[in-house]
Amino acid sequence: MEEFSPSAKNYKDELFKQLSRIGKCLSSDKRLELLNILSQGPKTVERLAQDTGMSMANVSRHLQVLNDSRLVKYTKKGTYVIYSIADPSVADFLYTLWNIGESRLTDMTRIKEDFYEDMEGLYTLTKEEVYEKVKGGNIVLMDMRPTEEYEAGHIEGALSVPLEELDLYLQQLPKDKEIIAYCRGKYCAFSAIAAQKLKNEGFMAYHMAESMYEWQKYLELKH
Repeated sequence: MEEFSPSAKNYKDELFKQLSRIGKCLSSDKRLELLNILSQGPKTVERLAQDTGMSMANVSRHLQVLNDSRLVKYTKKGTYVIYSIADPSVADFLYTLWNIGESRLTDMTRIKEDFYEDMEGLYTLTKEEVYEKVKGGNIVLMDMRPTEEYEAGHIEGALSVPLEELDLYLQQLPKDKEIIAYCRGKYCAFSAIAAQKLKNEGFMAYHMAESMYEWQKYLELKH
C-alpha cells in the first residue's frame, strides 16, 4: 500500500475537500437547470425565476450556492442583479456531465423516448446535417429560445422566434422552404414542439437536437 507522509496526506485531503464543494453544489437538479439556462447567456434573477417556475427567493438561494462554488458570477445594473456562468469552462463541464449521464443513466434515454413517442413523424437533424442544409441555402432557421438568449449568440441568419410567439409567424413563413428549429439543446423541448406544430400546419419542418454550444464547437472544428 502506498504510504503518505502527514504533510502529503494533508495536502491531498485538502485538495479533495475543495473539489467536493463543486460536487455538493451540483447535487441539486434545480442548480443544474440554472447552470444550463445561464450557459445560454446572462439572466436576471427575475428572469431565471420565470424560466424555471421557482420563486425568486429559491432562485436566489441556489445562485448563492453556485456563486460560493465559483461556478457563476454576477454584475449589477441599476436595481437588477445579472448572473452568468463564471467562464466557458463551466459550459464545457456541463456538456461532459450530460454526455456521462446519457451513457450511464438509462432513465435519461427512457425519458427522452417517452417524450418523442408522442411526436409522430418528427424529423430530427444533427448539427452536421443542419450545417450542410445551411450551406445549400433555401432554408429558414428559427431560434426558439427567449430573445435575450438569441441576442447573446445564435446561428448566423437565424430568426428569433420565441416559442410563445410562433403562432404570430405562421402566416409569414414560406412553405416552399425547409424550416429548421433549434433551442437550448437535448434537454429543451421548444424546437421539437415547434417543428411538430409546423409539420401539422403543412410545412417541411425539422428540429436540431444539439445546442448552440455544440454548434459553436462544431464550427470551430470546421474552421
